Amino acid sequence: MFSIKSALAKPFAKRIYKNVQKWANNPIETQENVFQELISSAVATQFGKDHDFISINSHADFVKRIPIRDYEDLKPYVERVVAGEKDVLWKGKPIYFAKTSGTTSGAKYIPITKESMPTHIEAARNAILMYIAETGNSKFVDGKMIFLQGSPILEKNNGIKLGRLSGIVAHYVPKYLQKNRMPSWETNCIEDWETKVSAIVKETLPENMTVISGIPSWVQMYFEKIQEVSGKKVGDVFKNFNLFIFGGVNYEPYRSKFENLIGRKVDSIELFPASEGFFAFQDKQNERGMLLQLKSGIFYEFIKADEFFNENPKRLTIKDVQLGVNYVLIVSTNAGLWAYNVGDTVEFTSLKPYRVIVSGRIKHFISAFGEHVIGKEVEQALQEAIKGSQIQVTEFTVAPQINPEDGLPYHEWFIEFDNEPLNFEEFSNKIDSSLQNQNSYYFDLINGKVLQPLKITQIKKNGFQEYMKSIGKLGGQNKIARLSNDRNIANVFEVQNLIK
Repeated sequence: MFSIKSALAKPFAKRIYKNVQKWANNPIETQENVFQELISSAVATQFGKDHDFISINSHADFVKRIPIRDYEDLKPYVERVVAGEKDVLWKGKPIYFAKTSGTTSGAKYIPITKESMPTHIEAARNAILMYIAETGNSKFVDGKMIFLQGSPILEKNNGIKLGRLSGIVAHYVPKYLQKNRMPSWETNCIEDWETKVSAIVKETLPENMTVISGIPSWVQMYFEKIQEVSGKKVGDVFKNFNLFIFGGVNYEPYRSKFENLIGRKVDSIELFPASEGFFAFQDKQNERGMLLQLKSGIFYEFIKADEFFNENPKRLTIKDVQLGVNYVLIVSTNAGLWAYNVGDTVEFTSLKPYRVIVSGRIKHFISAFGEHVIGKEVEQALQEAIKGSQIQVTEFTVAPQINPEDGLPYHEWFIEFDNEPLNFEEFSNKIDSSLQNQNSYYFDLINGKVLQPLKITQIKKNGFQEYMKSIGKLGGQNKIARLSNDRNIANVFEVQNLIK
């Protein structure tokens, strides 16, 4: 059946593809132009005056004047903006605050300006258009699309609207997609996640769903509910569902479970959005990594993760990075964030063009014994252990066991299985072996008899959901920490009797 919408999508996608190629093939000049625009735009702001922006002509000048900051360090400036002051971090006032729940600083208020807001929308749109340009598949634009997100209801503070980023973005769905978008506004506004998922299932079951999007752990809840209500695989309920868009966490630990729930393979697009900016999206189906958004009002710096806690770590620009190195991502943006530590670590998979994977969080690691095990390593180890098997993992997290009742300390893996291993010892040995191969410090500690190999503790079915619910973070954009350097999560599992 001929569709004007899907027919028009293809030439539009080709045009966007050409535009993206222009800056992707000219990365260093593109970033230099972004840098100069940011500095010149903020010269007259309070932050610009405090840091002598007028005399900044190069990255070296910038490094001398602007130290790396996290939210706590930037908070005095942000509080002035929240109080209604203008021209503080960026010219004028922000149009929104993306409100996030920080783990150490309580609620965070990340400014979004009239200059930065369009970059969030364009990157999300371009990710889909690049997929159309590559595959020629545009039929899905005629079906229903869903993004599992936070409530679009926004509060107001001193004339500035605030809410979750996903709720803010919900106000910017283009008119030509309004009729395709699900769930309804009323359902999207439901705060309780379990009630919301049930309402979404009821609304979407009779529809022609072609695109489903969200954080994998929460989409999984939606898929399980679909299967429970219908008694069918998701792919049989939604016969034209062929595109899954996700972000927030690595999809690989969920992939086999998802393919089982759907009943077949579907194409996927990975995104790297954050309240601080939309940093990257997957631009090729068969290439590893996501295309770094170099022309989105964001200037990037990178610090080697293993040097980050040094007194004066070297700050690199895009031209200095190397493949396979774990970097802490630092951004300066047209929303008024300056040399800001987002908290994510990335690794480059390609330098022509610049593509990254998210390797973890700089604060989420285990180094109780100097091993500095990171998110990417535990995810890869698990992935290798389940490859080619029937094992399906629902969710997992890892914590150190420093004071065991007997024997040497070890890493304790808390895993909720959908389909558990027949041989737990063989499974844990595979994970441990992979971890030793990836991390030489961990290898030395095991072989030096400082640590014993990891141990697996099973979590009850839906245990991770119960844990997230107990801390008020069920659903939305919330996700479980893959790694902890303490036993705070482990202790909650024990107290709430979530261990199988």
